[in-house]
Amino acid sequence: MQSHAKASVLKRLNRIEGQVRGLARMVEEDRYCIDIVTQISAARAALRRAEEEILRDHVAHCVEHAIASGNKRDQRLKITELIDVLSRTER
Repeated sequence: MQSHAKASVLKRLNRIEGQVRGLARMVEEDRYCIDIVTQISAARAALRRAEEEILRDHVAHCVEHAIASGNKRDQRLKITELIDVLSRTER
């Protein structure tokens, strides 16, 4: 990962970690179920944003490098990886 993307993703993941700890506290404190589910949804959305940022960096760095290299095998590999991971994230 490029350094600016790495720093941004790590910051985001640390925030998400705090959200998950907060969720555990909510469960321990017998908070209202709908409030807990709402916070779980927010944590999931935050994870999706982190995933998108990582994928954006991957395309801008790794895939772009494969295309620029002219290496057909590497290009096909990177595109196949990208398609595979995108199809998994849709589930």
